[in-house]
Amino acid sequence: MRNILIGGAWPYANYYLHIGHLAALLPGDVLAKYYRGCGDEVIYVSGSDCHGTPITERAKKEGTTPEAIAKFYHEEFVKTFTNLGFEYDMYSCTMDPHHKEFVKENFLKLVKNGYVYPGTEPQDFCPKCNKYLSDREIVGKCPHCGGVSTGDQCDECLTSLDSKDLLDKHCKECGSSTILKENKHLYFKLPAFYDTLKALIEDRKNIWRKNALGESQKYLDMGLVNRAATRQINWGVEVPVEGYEDKRIYVWFEAVLGYLSVAKYVAEQRGIDFDKFLSNDNPNLRTYYVHGKDNIPFHTIIFPALLSGLEMNYRLPDYIISSAYVNLNDEKMSKSKGNLITANELLEKFERDTIRFYFIFYGPEAKDTSCSIEEIIQTHNKFLVGVLGNFVNRNLAFINKKFDGVISEGKIDNKIKEYTKEVYEKAGNYIEKGEFKNALNTIMDYISMGNKYYDEAEPWIKVKEDMEAFNDITYTCIYMIANIANLIYPFMSDTSKKIKEMLNLEEYKWEECEIKGNLQVNNLALLFERIDE
Repeated sequence: MRNILIGGAWPYANYYLHIGHLAALLPGDVLAKYYRGCGDEVIYVSGSDCHGTPITERAKKEGTTPEAIAKFYHEEFVKTFTNLGFEYDMYSCTMDPHHKEFVKENFLKLVKNGYVYPGTEPQDFCPKCNKYLSDREIVGKCPHCGGVSTGDQCDECLTSLDSKDLLDKHCKECGSSTILKENKHLYFKLPAFYDTLKALIEDRKNIWRKNALGESQKYLDMGLVNRAATRQINWGVEVPVEGYEDKRIYVWFEAVLGYLSVAKYVAEQRGIDFDKFLSNDNPNLRTYYVHGKDNIPFHTIIFPALLSGLEMNYRLPDYIISSAYVNLNDEKMSKSKGNLITANELLEKFERDTIRFYFIFYGPEAKDTSCSIEEIIQTHNKFLVGVLGNFVNRNLAFINKKFDGVISEGKIDNKIKEYTKEVYEKAGNYIEKGEFKNALNTIMDYISMGNKYYDEAEPWIKVKEDMEAFNDITYTCIYMIANIANLIYPFMSDTSKKIKEMLNLEEYKWEECEIKGNLQVNNLALLFERIDE
């Protein structure tokens, strides 16, 4: 039995989940369902990132508290993930007391190990408000396009910025010009891990995605710098060091530690020693971190450095499942532009298996993709209705009509049995490597072959001329349908369950489904209805 840790990125709790989140995070759920079907020990975790300036800014604008904003969107995320069929072992949030205590404890470990140290730096200060300003509390001119910008990103050209580079800076709250004033903070010695990170990237060059390797190497080549581990803000995890009571631990630091805080909690609930589970000496361990490409450096540079700094011999990331971006109708999505579609809006239009299939089959696995409602409909009609639904329903409907749903036992074609075993192995290998599109294509090829086999065998003719041959053809097709139910489960569990219920099959496992004796079709129904374009 293998030990599998899957960490899905923590979405920021200040707006609804959009299709970019969905496309980036869906592979984590596919992995979890697959490995559970293999009988492995799976810990699949994520949570809502509830701290930081954007949430405090939104709270000010709406006349409420940061906690209220974060709590509202966290609860929305839980509902949305549930409605999309995600099955986390635990979906937490950074407001959780267990997470906060875990972060403080490990912050102090890094201090003790010499990787967090005190320092000062000039920071934007508003003399009128008499306070240091975070990047979102500063407004000025973008040095690239001249547009109005906050200290972290230009709203017009969408370039990510450092507040130091902003021109003509003013306090967002009162409009006063800012000044630079020395401020004390605690810093993380990221450059101390250069050799470790360089060796990690080299070691993972054959299993990380190209964008992860490229972005990570670029980050190293630019030169690692010490990073502020604390921030001048009152919403977040308290700094457990005397003299820093007015500051909070920076979200880049505490959010990635959420993988450990939540996974450890799940492990303890199961009676598992988490330190041994995540040990680099555990030969059965595989770790996956699932996120969008904008989060690559946090998972391939920052997180491994923190893991190393804890000096707990924890496994550094094995697989980085870093999806590219999803555009909407060939245009980059943006809340400020208003061209963003949420996961909830898709769920109002489509069944979740249609959404899940589409975002794996045409998802941004290797490059940016463009999504449209029309394309989702076409994909549903072509593949789910025309290929999968066609194969299942034409077989079962014929049996239902001619034999009252009784499927007589026959001989299963040996070539198809061998092919079926190959599909499990091939698709499984693709899933384990993070190549979900290839895995789904392999399964769809198998289903297409079933349709071809059915057409060429002509059971509607054999039923009149040779009942033994008819029973063999039908039983072979039913054998394929039973195995299709297993193979599609990680991607479309609802559809898998429908098939299993109609044939009274055993629960899903990622292994060949053997069928024996006569079978009965129960409550026959169309797997998918055609959607009017």
